[in-house]
Amino acid sequence: MPSFRTGRVTAIIEERRGIQRVEVDGEQAYVLTQLIGTVAVGDRVVMNTTAVELGLGTGGWHVVHWNLERDSWAEPGPGHEMKLRYTSLQVDAGAAPGAIADPRGLPEIPVVACFLHSQVAAVATAFRTAAPEARLAYVMTDGGALPIAMSELVAGLQDTGVIETTVTTGHAFGGDREAVNVAHALDVAADHDAIVVGMGPGSLGTGTARGFTGLEVASVVDAAEALLLRPIVALRYSEADPRPRHQGVSHHTRTVLGMTSDAAVVAVPRGEPDPGVALEVVEVDVPDVSEWPYTSMGRTVTEDRKFFEYAAAAGVYAAQALVD
Repeated sequence: MPSFRTGRVTAIIEERRGIQRVEVDGEQAYVLTQLIGTVAVGDRVVMNTTAVELGLGTGGWHVVHWNLERDSWAEPGPGHEMKLRYTSLQVDAGAAPGAIADPRGLPEIPVVACFLHSQVAAVATAFRTAAPEARLAYVMTDGGALPIAMSELVAGLQDTGVIETTVTTGHAFGGDREAVNVAHALDVAADHDAIVVGMGPGSLGTGTARGFTGLEVASVVDAAEALLLRPIVALRYSEADPRPRHQGVSHHTRTVLGMTSDAAVVAVPRGEPDPGVALEVVEVDVPDVSEWPYTSMGRTVTEDRKFFEYAAAAGVYAAQALVD
């Protein structure tokens, strides 16, 4: 059950589109401004404290649920398509029309499916390095965080031009464009040269064979195939993860690839061993990742280099697919 607590805003740490990071009685909290508006120092607020109390991976941040200084707040949305439906925070996020109405008219756009949010940065950076003039869209699913404002990673990738457009799909919200489901999102993003698809920050896993949010990669591949696009899977690979099931090619990857069609391509860094999956495997030359500032599960590129190289391979292959 959720836990709530009231407190007073004592500091504004930082602000950017869709989010404020604040202190409430000296404790860290964030405000999703698209849902409840902004707060100011001195405001008395209600916080959801559940995740911090459970020790979950929020980095010690509470969520501001409501600002008690106001009796009402409204910000009209762009349409009547609701996200977070039937909750007290449901929002009229709207939905974008498809870029190309007839899926049979779509070019064979490469679509890279990721298991983790941190793979998105590696895919996108490698793609941009290999195809600097190409237009890349990011589709954020609702497998992790729902507000795209939670991703400092994506904000940075957009600020530097690595990703041009974001699309939030399912109950995820706050992207440049909104979509109802993954197939719709691929259509909405089809005016770009390539698309990378992956959940937002955070993921959920139960330690079981199929109880993990990354299972959505199977449906992403299937949707891309149905729309006559070119699905590419970014392998989840690690030499530093302490859990045996995620060492080498993760069991998540093997599970997903056993539950989808064989239409997808898997790219690996040149010289790496065959990953032993029942899909077409191609070797590519990956860029030097040693100076990349990204992390995954707290591990830097130096600490888990192959995680980033394997994800980068998918981005490189997507760029090569543009000229095939």
